[in-house]
Amino acid sequence: MNQHDLLNVRHTSVDEAKAAMADLLEKRPSNHSLDAPLYNDPHMFRADMEEIFQKEWLFVGMTSEIPKKGDYFTVEVGQNPVLVVRDGEGNVNAFHNTCSHRGSLICTEHRGKVANLVCPYHQWTYDLKGNLLFAGTEMNKDFDKAQHGMKPTFCKTAGGFIFVCLGKKAPNDEFDEFLETLKHYMEPYDVENTKLAVESTMYERANWKLVLENNRECYHCSASHPELLNTLLEWDDTEDPRAPQDFLDHYAEQAAKWDAEGIPHKLASFGSVQRNRIVRMPLKKGTKVMTIDGDKASNKNLGRIKNAELGSMRILHLPNSWNHMQSDHFIVFRVLPVSAQETIVTTKWFVHKDAVEGVDYDPENLRKVWDATNEQDKVLGERNQLGINSIGYRPGPYSETFEFGVINFLNWYSDTMLKHLK
Repeated sequence: MNQHDLLNVRHTSVDEAKAAMADLLEKRPSNHSLDAPLYNDPHMFRADMEEIFQKEWLFVGMTSEIPKKGDYFTVEVGQNPVLVVRDGEGNVNAFHNTCSHRGSLICTEHRGKVANLVCPYHQWTYDLKGNLLFAGTEMNKDFDKAQHGMKPTFCKTAGGFIFVCLGKKAPNDEFDEFLETLKHYMEPYDVENTKLAVESTMYERANWKLVLENNRECYHCSASHPELLNTLLEWDDTEDPRAPQDFLDHYAEQAAKWDAEGIPHKLASFGSVQRNRIVRMPLKKGTKVMTIDGDKASNKNLGRIKNAELGSMRILHLPNSWNHMQSDHFIVFRVLPVSAQETIVTTKWFVHKDAVEGVDYDPENLRKVWDATNEQDKVLGERNQLGINSIGYRPGPYSETFEFGVINFLNWYSDTMLKHLK
């Protein structure tokens, strides 16, 4: 079988998988988990990558990770390496991290600083806007540098968050409205004057959708997350149907203090199934931030914040991020698929840029709660995957009160996949 035949076989398999996916998604009960192939089939995983991760807006990082001209970081979206860099005018640009000459990676480190972008293979050189500056003297006289710049991806920023889209066109629907709201809600934190304090990368042997499903409910929290529940109230948002009156009273008391300081807090959601959502939630009474003892993690509050009991502003962005913004630090989470049964979860902790490690904050104290929680979730996700791989698995029902967030996520996933598959 020649290479052409192999490509035809591969494409046929994926096309067949997409047709089977559409059939499964159209028939699925909206309050049940997915059929097993949607969690473990490699062809359906490739369809996820093509229809979700190569067409939708993805969270990749924060602007304060690249504060100055030439600062960059790289990220891999499946087999697509992406480069995010700050140019001389202060703009954040994103490109496919591949040279226009022979396709080599240009930036090979996870993060760094450059004057120009130089391919290590043949030294083709690009400026920070992706324009080709130098291609050697060996190219013929008709060679036009202007036609061989780096290929950009769509890139938008708001409130310090960086999003990219790898598609031929970028979906807008409610996304721009979400970005405007995100900018408003993030204003008190002054993200440009924060810095990355700690970063962790966790490899999980589970499908990316299982990672998101686990995050979208706290049904499992009481049995699995003792460190997290030292401070976290398990209600999903201020409209959680399970929330008791004492929580609502606690929220109202805290909200009055937030209003006095001009801190946004009301639930804002976008799309019929909360694809994007922002809400400020109080933590347990007497606690300030998500540390083991609930006391502050850093001596320097962020931005213009004065009230240490700011709770946690939870920001959800499907398909790949959830986040916790607090008074003295914030935590962002990024989910990127590796294969049908492998996912990378990256967690980053940010503090005020003037906070001094070992003086104003202890990195171990800063990360302890979510290190433990991530590891616990990893175990749960991997067990979930192993059970789904069994011939004994069949889709089961979700609780419409405890797991409504999971139902929302899978409804968004199903609607988005069907939209792209048609």
